[in-house]
Amino acid sequence: MLLRELETGVVGAPMAGGPTTPELVAAVGDAGGLGFLAGGYLTAPGLAAAIAEVWDATSRPFGVNLFVPEQANAYAVGPGALTGTERATAVAAYRERLAADAEAVGAEPGEARPGDDDDWERKVDLVVREKVPVVSFTFGLPDAAVLGALRRSGTETVATVTDLDEARAALEAGVDALCLQGPDGGGHRGTLDPTKDPSPLDLAELVTAVRAETEVPLVAAGGISTRERAEQVRAAGADAVQVGTALLLTPEAGTGLAYRRALGDAAFTGTAVTRAYSGRWARGLETDFVRRHDGEAPAAYPEVHHLTVPLRRASARAERPDLLALWAGTGWRSARAVPAATVVAELARA
Repeated sequence: MLLRELETGVVGAPMAGGPTTPELVAAVGDAGGLGFLAGGYLTAPGLAAAIAEVWDATSRPFGVNLFVPEQANAYAVGPGALTGTERATAVAAYRERLAADAEAVGAEPGEARPGDDDDWERKVDLVVREKVPVVSFTFGLPDAAVLGALRRSGTETVATVTDLDEARAALEAGVDALCLQGPDGGGHRGTLDPTKDPSPLDLAELVTAVRAETEVPLVAAGGISTRERAEQVRAAGADAVQVGTALLLTPEAGTGLAYRRALGDAAFTGTAVTRAYSGRWARGLETDFVRRHDGEAPAAYPEVHHLTVPLRRASARAERPDLLALWAGTGWRSARAVPAATVVAELARA
């Protein structure tokens, strides 16, 4: 398994929406880690172009992460999920609440497209055809047909999970490895059931619990910003550590200017987990937008994501952080503007 063969034991997290670039993926790989392209939000042609760029940039193996749409999720979702008219009504009400924020940046809330307009089947066909070395999944478990097609193509599969029950379900589904996501990480929580509150279990404790039940490769993710923390989760049983926030300020990352400035702005004093930007739980810097709308956004991804995209884009164009989703883990203060290779080396196994 590639995850056990990494020189450094470091994985570059897939950060959708811009921060992860083919250049960053290649840089992590060339430094002895494993970089992941973020397939979420990309069209199938866009993902194909990104894969080609990575193939051209490096001879090192790399991975692709895919968001599993709700309709393709093989994990049993709880009874609290919003559906039909109830879901549409909640989304419409939230759209109205966003009107003033949108007007402030000369935009309008987006249209809430139901379902995951995400080229799911075409993306799966693409990674199978391209024989991508590793494919990971977030927001759900793919069905047996998808996992079987990837296995036949020689691709290793990884499921993102946040607690022991999810880990057991992923192993039963037949994935090759697990990415165990702790509560301190930036960006979206990979809970398989969107109605469920994220697990507060410490990452090292989660690694220990899962390692006691399986020998598959484990990647520990979430809030890893120091060598000490990396070694702690490795000692608990992780084969590799995954880092995202630590790479946001690297020159190879596609992090926007306003985003970069915000990460170093003393005005931001903490992070928060919120549904306000996408309808799914995610951790980022606590902005005024989060304080205004946290608790209002329904558990409706991707509709809420589509609502807030115009606001976020307008804020980025104006180089204002006001309405940006500034995804960051609890250790964001440790992020530095150094090459990705330096980050990998600092967190590499001893």
